[in-house]
Amino acid sequence: MTEARTTVVYLTGWCRSGTTLIGNLVGELPGAVHVGELRYLWLNGVLGRGTNDRCGCGAPVPDCPLWSQVLVRLAGPGYAADAVRRQDRYLRTRHTAARLAEATGRRPRTAGSADALRELERLYTTISAASGARIVVDSGKFPAEPAALSGSTRLDAYVLHVVRDPRATAESWRRAKEYIPRMGVARSTGYWVAFNRASARLADAFGPRYRLLSYEQFSARPRGTLGAVLAGWGLADEAPVAPDGTATLSVNHTVTGNPDRLRHGSVTIRPDERWRTTQPSGARWAASLIAAPWLRRYGYALRPAATSRS
Repeated sequence: MTEARTTVVYLTGWCRSGTTLIGNLVGELPGAVHVGELRYLWLNGVLGRGTNDRCGCGAPVPDCPLWSQVLVRLAGPGYAADAVRRQDRYLRTRHTAARLAEATGRRPRTAGSADALRELERLYTTISAASGARIVVDSGKFPAEPAALSGSTRLDAYVLHVVRDPRATAESWRRAKEYIPRMGVARSTGYWVAFNRASARLADAFGPRYRLLSYEQFSARPRGTLGAVLAGWGLADEAPVAPDGTATLSVNHTVTGNPDRLRHGSVTIRPDERWRTTQPSGARWAASLIAAPWLRRYGYALRPAATSRS
């Protein structure tokens, strides 16, 4: 009998764009598990050197019923530190083009990047086996990881590139959020450009397995927009969202991510446009100018739709 292949749905883009919520929703599908920003399993969950070491279920990652099984199967002495070193050397955003070139045969794969791909495959298949889930949803947002996965012969990988107006993400970063510190507008918007530019490179490699979804479209019509993505990939007939935009979220096993991952129960999805009136005008224009070359690509106007009262 042929063993069922693990499906990976990888969410990429920049932070504060709704990927945690979208990941949790896709994780509600039968046979799916959302693992949050899986990249930080080793740094945060095992080594304890990141922003938090709690699973979405509330337990410390090493004590979680799911992750304790995964770690027993994978992690020997020194494994976590080695995994972090591989990530830093081969799977940072700056490595996206190189990993794509290897996956498409335009350059030979090095021994180190081959190891990085092999360990990614091993991690996803181990999660699938430990959880019993066929679909692993990773909201990691490091496009070099799906770039490497595009050359995998062991996994079926899909990429959902989520983008949000950079003025909105910059305003969200202006305030700390539980265990996540604040970030300045120049840095946040610089990351917005870098992460979305690298994520856009994935479109050609993945073809129909790549989809672009704007947060604004999703939040206005969550059932229709997310449902169209899932149906187009043959993963579900519809999104686990009611026609009125409400959804019920179960306790999850997200490694890390937006603190909203720790909330479960009934949620109502609606557009969040508060940034248009709360963002200082200087910050808004700084974000607009830094992101200017990419605004039109994603349907955002250079001139803000509202001015700040600050």
